[in-house]
Amino acid sequence: MKSLKTNTLAQLFIICTRYLIGSAYAFACVVKIEGKRFTTMIPQGEDWNTPAHLFEVMYQSNLYWNFLGWSQFFAAMLLMTQRYARLGALIFLPISANIFMITVSYGFTGTPYITGLMLLANVILIVWDWGYFKVLFNISSTNIERKRIWINDRTWEILGLILFIFTISFRWVLNSFDILTWGATCLLIGLTGLFIGIKRKSIYQSTLQTI
Repeated sequence: MKSLKTNTLAQLFIICTRYLIGSAYAFACVVKIEGKRFTTMIPQGEDWNTPAHLFEVMYQSNLYWNFLGWSQFFAAMLLMTQRYARLGALIFLPISANIFMITVSYGFTGTPYITGLMLLANVILIVWDWGYFKVLFNISSTNIERKRIWINDRTWEILGLILFIFTISFRWVLNSFDILTWGATCLLIGLTGLFIGIKRKSIYQSTLQTI
C-alpha cells in the first residue's frame, strides 16, 4: 500500500473517485432537501412492491425524505473537500450499500450495475484509507502519514469546493436538471484543476512516513 500511495495514477484515481461520488450525490440530494419527487414514475395498481411505490412512500414521509437529502449533502461536501474525504467516504458507505440493495431488491433494470459500481468505488476509498479506519475495529492504527505528497495538495481541496458549490448552485439556484450541461461544465472545471495540479506536482516529494 505504501508504494501504491506514492503512485501518481493511483492518487489521481482516488481524487477523481471522490469527486465523482460526491458530485453525483450532491446533484441528487437537492430534490430531497426541497421536498420534491425524485422521479416521474407514477404508482399504479395495488401492488406496492414496485420502484414507483417505493419512491412515493419515501417522498410522502416528508421528514425522512429531507433527512436523506441532507445526509447526502453533507457526505458529498466532506468527500469533495479531500481534506475530510475519509469521513465522507465512511458516511457514504451505508448510504451506497442501502441504495444498491434497493435497486437489486426492486428489480431496477440496469440500475444495479451503476449503484454497484458506486458501492465498489466507495469500498475502494475505504480500503485506500484502511490504516485510519482500523481503530474503529479496536485494531491499532497503522495509518500512513503522507508528507508533502501530491494527493494532499490544496489544489484538490479548492477544486472540490468549486465543483461542490457549482453542483449545488446548478441544481438549487438555477433549478436545472440538464445533466449534459452540468457534466460538461464539471469536466471543464476538473480539467482546469488537473492542469494546475500537474503544474504543481514537482514541488511534492513522493516519500511516506509511517507514524
